[in-house]
Amino acid sequence: MKKVAVILSGCGVFDGTEIHEAVLTLHAIEKNGGTWHCFAPDIEQSQVLDHTSGETLDQTRNVLIESARITRGQVADVASLNVEEFDALLVPGGFGAAKNLTDFAFNGAQCSINAHVASACRAFAEQRKPAGYMCIAPVLMPMVYPQGVKGTIGQDPDTAAAFNALGGEHVNCPVDDIVFDQANQVVTTPAYMLAQSISEAASGIEKLVEKVLSL
Repeated sequence: MKKVAVILSGCGVFDGTEIHEAVLTLHAIEKNGGTWHCFAPDIEQSQVLDHTSGETLDQTRNVLIESARITRGQVADVASLNVEEFDALLVPGGFGAAKNLTDFAFNGAQCSINAHVASACRAFAEQRKPAGYMCIAPVLMPMVYPQGVKGTIGQDPDTAAAFNALGGEHVNCPVDDIVFDQANQVVTTPAYMLAQSISEAASGIEKLVEKVLSL
């Protein structure tokens, strides 16, 4: 039975993890005979948004504590993630991936990545253990893998250009498909960068998880 580490970035599409993507990911891991183990950085969110209006709220929330909402409390600090204990890594999207795991949402191609997240992701890359990144989360990949890592965020030209500027090689991809970089053992899918429904998001995510767990 494969053990899969999943890195979350809060709870809610606009300031944390995209909840549908996270649940679909965990469900797909179980359907493919794996077990999931969630992690998140123990840091303050960069923003807190009202998900009914999209307005920024004058609040502080902790990424780890918020992520625990999705996992029924089963989540640990990403600083404690030991690559030796896991067979694969998955990173769902949501703006938290671009606001909390990195500051890509604010700084684009000049962005940096959270040190503990970088350490965890790079450990999987260096050991050539398979990984999957969804939605906007692939923007982490050029900061994790060597120059020229292939990945997709779907078809948005500005985000694709930033992915390339960071050192990646963007590949356009429809919502129900995946991009597999064999050299780096990493898989990507657009999910809610393109999805108009939960079912559409599931079509690519399930394919991605199945691929990652087959490697």
